[in-house]
Amino acid sequence: MEDELFPRERTEVATGAVHVPDWLDGERQRALLGACREWARPPAGLRTVRTPGGGTMTARQVCLGWHWYPYAYARTVVDGDGTPVKPFPDWLGALARRAVTDALGPAAVPAAPYDIALINFYDGDAHMGMHRDGDEKADAPVVSLSLGDTCVFRFGNTGTRGQPYTDVELRSGDLFVFGGPSRFAYHGVPRVRAGTAPDRLGLTGRLNITLRVSGR
Repeated sequence: MEDELFPRERTEVATGAVHVPDWLDGERQRALLGACREWARPPAGLRTVRTPGGGTMTARQVCLGWHWYPYAYARTVVDGDGTPVKPFPDWLGALARRAVTDALGPAAVPAAPYDIALINFYDGDAHMGMHRDGDEKADAPVVSLSLGDTCVFRFGNTGTRGQPYTDVELRSGDLFVFGGPSRFAYHGVPRVRAGTAPDRLGLTGRLNITLRVSGR
C-alpha cells in the first residue's frame, strides 16, 4: 500500500519463481483493466469453466490466442459460444518478455513468442485449487499479473498438491513469474480479500492475467 513504512521487496519464493511487488504502476494497471473489460465482452467473452466431472470453477475466465478448456487448447470457445478465440496482441507479448527479463533475467526469455493469455476474474468468494499449468507444449516461464483485490497465492512444489508450499500476498500491480525448476509447480488461490482493491482503479474483485507460450 502507498502508506506503508517500508516498501515490499522482490522475493525469490523458489528457484525460478519470483514475486515483484508493484511492477505495474497505476496508469498501466488502469490501461490493462480497460483492455480486460473489452476482452471480457462477447463473443468469446468471460465464461464459467466447467470441469469434466461436472463441477464449475468459481473464477470466471476469458482467453486470448488459444482457448483453454479442461484440459486442452482450441482455436474456438468449444465449451462456450463456439466462436473463434480473441487474438493475442503483440503488446501483451512484449509485456510478458519484459516481465521475464525483470524477474528472471534476459537469459530466461524464451525464443518462442508468448501467444496465450488466460484471464481469470475472482469475486470475493472465488478461489482456485492447487493445479499445474501443464497443457502447453513449451516450458517457457509463466507470467502472472494481478489487478484489483489482494489474494493469497499459494505456491507449492512439483511433486504434490500438498506441502511444502509458500503463501504469497499478491496485490494490485504485482508480478509473479515462475519458470525453470518451478515451471510445473502446483499453485492456487485459496482466498481473495474482498474490498482491498485500490479505489483509484475502479475494480470490484480481482483479475489475474496469466501469459504463456503454447509451443504450438
